[in-house]
Amino acid sequence: MVVIHQVIAQILPDTTFLVEGLPQHHFPSSVPPGNYSGITPLGNNRYAVVDDKAATSGFHVFTMMVDSVSGELTDVRHEGFRSSAIPNRDEEGIALFTPDSTLFISGEHDNAVLEYSLAGQLTGRRLDIPTVIRRAHANQGLEALTYHSASHHFWTVTEAPLAGETSQRLLQFSDSLTCSGQWRYVMDAPQSNKRRGTDVYGVSALTALPDGRLLVLEREFFVAQHYIGSFVTCRLFLIDPLHTAEDAVLPKQLLYSWTTRLNLTTQHIANYEGMCLGPRLPDGRQVLILVADSQNQYKGVLKDWFKTLLLSY
Repeated sequence: MVVIHQVIAQILPDTTFLVEGLPQHHFPSSVPPGNYSGITPLGNNRYAVVDDKAATSGFHVFTMMVDSVSGELTDVRHEGFRSSAIPNRDEEGIALFTPDSTLFISGEHDNAVLEYSLAGQLTGRRLDIPTVIRRAHANQGLEALTYHSASHHFWTVTEAPLAGETSQRLLQFSDSLTCSGQWRYVMDAPQSNKRRGTDVYGVSALTALPDGRLLVLEREFFVAQHYIGSFVTCRLFLIDPLHTAEDAVLPKQLLYSWTTRLNLTTQHIANYEGMCLGPRLPDGRQVLILVADSQNQYKGVLKDWFKTLLLSY
């Protein structure tokens, strides 16, 4: 894996892409405890958010307000949950399918990507996931999901490499819901391989940019044996599969990274699992909104954090 990473670093294009990180916020009076794991814009400051531990399959709807000057989130309010009435599928990713004004949601339990109406009901359609992906271990299967309306492509990726493989599979699907391409994605090595505790590391989110390139969020969640010393490190990468040969290892560019921690003085640890584009500010900067999974505000320590990054490219 190290050799592949060195090759990637050598062939990256010289791309000017600036990212500014803003403070994270939580809104306890207007956001109920949850396991928020994916987000997609609906328009008019409204966003659909999936919860991987909700009682039933479906999605929440939130209103999110962003300051037009700073780009920070000023208010997040929960509007309700739209249920399909079937059991939750460990839902991790969500994308608005603009041609039909429907939502597609990926589930790790069944490694399926199903279509839902805006009322939360299943339509009966799904992405035609390759058999090898459908058979993946539930914790290594489909997590991230995004849709690029200009090129009419869905994109999804396995959270971790499949058994016997050293890279993840990035999959492309057309509007006909059939698989139209595959690429290989190699994660960076985790930081915690010599520490005592539990380490969860994988790709947690994808976001398609207007020009067709993709943002990839790699997330490492290290849980120390007695919790103190736990941390989450997030790394945001840029890839360009449309200009990379199919089945090749994707070149990637590190855009931004940050770490949140749990120690005796800081309890700001945030496991970011979902991201999507927000509004574009008057000065041209693009807002990227991220949502964290608090595991239902675990033990009263974790919080439902929201964060924005500002993109200039």
